[in-house]
Amino acid sequence: MGAGTLSERHGNAVERIPTPHRLVDWLAVNGLAVDSCTPAQLDLARELRESIHAAATAAAIHDALPASAVQVINDCSAQGRAAAILTPDGKRRWRLSSASCVEDALSVIAADAISIIAGERDGRLALCASPTCQAAFFDISQSRTRKWCDMNTCGNRQKKARFHANHGKNPRSGE
Repeated sequence: MGAGTLSERHGNAVERIPTPHRLVDWLAVNGLAVDSCTPAQLDLARELRESIHAAATAAAIHDALPASAVQVINDCSAQGRAAAILTPDGKRRWRLSSASCVEDALSVIAADAISIIAGERDGRLALCASPTCQAAFFDISQSRTRKWCDMNTCGNRQKKARFHANHGKNPRSGE
């Protein structure tokens, strides 16, 4: 499911895709290049993101999937007209239609989430062990024992906090 787009900084949620242009950039980085995005399409992308988060969180703790989240994911999956394309070097790429590119891109994301939440992919849904994060992530490590959504952020933050607690130092003293 990749890196989340809503992150926490010092305990406060920070929107990492605040404008339609930022969504266009994020989609391009993730192999789903689109020409433009309207505010309504950005709202739909955020709704899909939150629905995937709700469904993945429920699946990770073996709870019932929220019906409203399932509906949004299914609607986004069905709306798009993306086609899987095999490249000459044997890779899969997505071809988006020109009429509704953002909806096509969101349908690819929704379908990917469906395959993960449904347990069709080799891996394990888990929740980040950081008490200030708890994002759902897909663990494909060999042991399936990953604790953090991202070692470079949540993992390091927890390790630094543990180090400072064990050494009696204030973790903010160096700031």
